Amino acid sequence: MTGQSGARGGSARTVAGFLAALLPVAVAVGVYAFGRTHTPDYTSGLFGQHGVGVYDLKARLGSALMALAVVQLLLGLWMYRRLPGAGAAPHRVHPTHRLIGLLAFLLSLPISYHCITAYGVDFASSRSAVHSITGCVLYGAFVAKVLVVRSRRLPGWALPAAGGALVTAIALMWYTAALWFFTGSAPGF
Repeated sequence: MTGQSGARGGSARTVAGFLAALLPVAVAVGVYAFGRTHTPDYTSGLFGQHGVGVYDLKARLGSALMALAVVQLLLGLWMYRRLPGAGAAPHRVHPTHRLIGLLAFLLSLPISYHCITAYGVDFASSRSAVHSITGCVLYGAFVAKVLVVRSRRLPGWALPAAGGALVTAIALMWYTAALWFFTGSAPGF
């Protein structure tokens, strides 16, 4: 009997791993498909801003998102005792990590909404191609992190991999858009 229950446990772990990999990919592919088939509206605004005003607003919101991602990374490292010299994290760090993660996700939505509806998935330059693909991956990485956090069946490396992918995607998005705008490298995103 133990052999059968052990086999079922391994099977459940395989199914959980497969779903944890499939759903994030499906989300990323779905965002990509929408961005490629949607007709961009280059005149759309964001919170009443248009033209350069919307670029500045998105760069500032993206920078706030980047700051929240760095805080998330530091809190995650602290919670898992990987932050050098910090010791054990107090209990309040866990709910703070969740709250900041929620705020980061909510902050990303208007930025992403504007990008995907105003520009779609764009391959006009290498920067915009990297930005577009990373934007699609960002929400897949978010789904992956949520699934990994909720699962007890996935291997220990899955959480740092999912969290690292999410922070990396946010950093790459910030680098190819907000920093690009602030340094005057391009007239917009």
